[in-house]
Amino acid sequence: MIAVDVDGVIHPVTAEVIASAIEQAKSEQADAVLVRLSTPGGLLDATRDIVEQVFRSPVPILMWVGPSGARAASAGFFLLECGDVAAMAPGTNTGASHPVLIGGTDMDPVMKQKIENDAAALMRSIAEHRSRNVAVAEKAVRESVSWTDREALDQHLIDAVAPNEQALLKQFNGHEVTRFDGRHQTLHFADGAIEPYRPSARQRLFLAIADPNIALLLLVLGALGIYAEFSSPGLIAPGVIGAILVLLGLTALSMFPIDWLGAALMILAFVFFILEAKFATHGVLTSGGAIAMLLGAVMLIDTSVPELRIHWSTALAVTVPFALITSFLFTIALRARRNKVVTGQGAMVGQLGVAVGELNPRGTVMVRGEYWNAVAPSHVAADAPIRVTRIDGLTLQVSAVANQTAAKEE
Repeated sequence: MIAVDVDGVIHPVTAEVIASAIEQAKSEQADAVLVRLSTPGGLLDATRDIVEQVFRSPVPILMWVGPSGARAASAGFFLLECGDVAAMAPGTNTGASHPVLIGGTDMDPVMKQKIENDAAALMRSIAEHRSRNVAVAEKAVRESVSWTDREALDQHLIDAVAPNEQALLKQFNGHEVTRFDGRHQTLHFADGAIEPYRPSARQRLFLAIADPNIALLLLVLGALGIYAEFSSPGLIAPGVIGAILVLLGLTALSMFPIDWLGAALMILAFVFFILEAKFATHGVLTSGGAIAMLLGAVMLIDTSVPELRIHWSTALAVTVPFALITSFLFTIALRARRNKVVTGQGAMVGQLGVAVGELNPRGTVMVRGEYWNAVAPSHVAADAPIRVTRIDGLTLQVSAVANQTAAKEE
């Protein structure tokens, strides 16, 4: 027996994990696959993919909602009903499978009806092939009806109520099930051993980041690293780490329906932050970027499913620090630009020196202990104090000052 958990939002990675668990059960000639459900629902496309995998599975699939307190809501109810065996633990619930539409209430009514009818037809097909109560199951889609474990059993939506996995195996050992293709198969759980499916490293990574809030955090942290690299070229590490985080964030977001207005606002926010580092707007672009990022974050995922939304708290938690950090980096860069140049030829401008012999208008001056050819706009006496006004190659443009003391006070 191979056991696999579906304990979060259903998305493409969930479908991949279940497919891998079924493949492992097939290769090891396991008696069945036990799917432990504890999910608020998820994406309908991923749910259809899982249903198809269950129907094509060469080994029986046992769907169990558990442990106590778990639920198989919305898309989870489709998975529960499609199993060769459907069971729930005491104190669990299921149902409420009306499709939550991308685009919310603004969608065309005809399109809403098409999606609802499509989901209802899928539910009828599943319930009919599994010999369950078709009319009652359809109510979960049409009317968002939910049931407790006992109510689901009484309505013939599930086959049993089992407090744990061992009780479920004991109850159905020797039980005959009808597979989706019409074959009759008797379940045998001789030793009752349950081997947990261990996702691959890749699957564990994607399961960890397959949350819109985590994906947004990765994206913003990555953008901050890249921004730091552009603000202070040569650091290398922030740019490398930032690029990796941005790619991980974009990969995670690609699993969810994207609202392109939200995506455009996020891009606009990053553009504003970059421009703030190039132009002195006294925080106008930073403020605009913060507002665009906040709005873009909450609009980024195009769905009304609460578990798939980016929360306002998450949007604020990434927007405010990002704006403050970029403002801080911008302030440092601006101060560096305003600082007087102390190295190179530019450092000579404004320096005081003394004429070595007369300048009429050409001659030699000493500045910072070095002899330079110099040109003055008017006669300068020998040993008179001068100030460098410009540098042309290896020749200084200088002007006389009243006296050394007055020059130092300027």
